[in-house]
Amino acid sequence: MYIYYKVAILSTKDSLTQVYTNSKAKISLGTFITVFGVYQYTIYGTKLSLFIGIIFVIFGIMQLIRGFKEAKHYKSEWRRLNP
Repeated sequence: MYIYYKVAILSTKDSLTQVYTNSKAKISLGTFITVFGVYQYTIYGTKLSLFIGIIFVIFGIMQLIRGFKEAKHYKSEWRRLNP
């Protein structure tokens, strides 16, 4: 989904739509990074994979939160400008 949204940014000319689509791409990337971090620990189960998994989960959650906040903001801006 991340690649889909990044390609969709190139096909639009409206800057508000581009930043909204970019925020949805951040949500997709955050989901992928978080799931990947959990998956790495469940497969290997070592201390090293635990530390790396925690780092991935933290960065993934940060991307998710930022993406949700930006998507909420830009969606309300789009609705305000396009009644």
